[in-house]
Amino acid sequence: MSLPLFAGEADELPQITRGRKIEGRVSTLLDARGDGFPSEKCQSLTVNFDGIEGDFHAGATRKSGGREPWYPRGTVIRNERQVSIVAEDELAFAARAMKIDRIEPGWIGANMVIEGIPMLTMLPPRTQLFFEGGVTLRVDGENNPCRFAGEEIARNFPDRDQTELALSFVTAAKRRRGIVAWVEKPGTITSGEAVTARIWEQWIYPAG
Repeated sequence: MSLPLFAGEADELPQITRGRKIEGRVSTLLDARGDGFPSEKCQSLTVNFDGIEGDFHAGATRKSGGREPWYPRGTVIRNERQVSIVAEDELAFAARAMKIDRIEPGWIGANMVIEGIPMLTMLPPRTQLFFEGGVTLRVDGENNPCRFAGEEIARNFPDRDQTELALSFVTAAKRRRGIVAWVEKPGTITSGEAVTARIWEQWIYPAG
């Protein structure tokens, strides 16, 4: 079918969910200062429009990879993956599915652990995260789990089949791997500070 020119002309609009705000807190901060993505705990993160200062994923742009099959690998694109955010309860769920006792946020390159926001990974794109200290991050979307992060997890369980355990992360952490975000307003984020997630009005675009 053809869509109406204006939404008000439609006989029936899709279900619309009102926007809302959810309060949470930063429980842990981490950064990746080395040549790889695994991260280590820190007390604060200084962020600018390029992302976290000195972090492995910092930069206004990045090179495309397997997540962007519509571009030749290595194409320079906007870096919407400046900050990786996870939740402890979601990682615990994934760990149980993998039959291991834990997944440390630093093993998978997380920069931040947020508590108090249910189903963190399901926060929709465009959500804004307003931090008590003045920083604002804009959520791009889910951080899809990959075998490279799984390999880092597997290294911490040498008694397990490394390939099998690494690949199991892809399934176990689906929609529970956390989110990626980019810096909308720079500043410093401190461990323990409050954060407010502003979720915009949502709707499902109708099929044509």
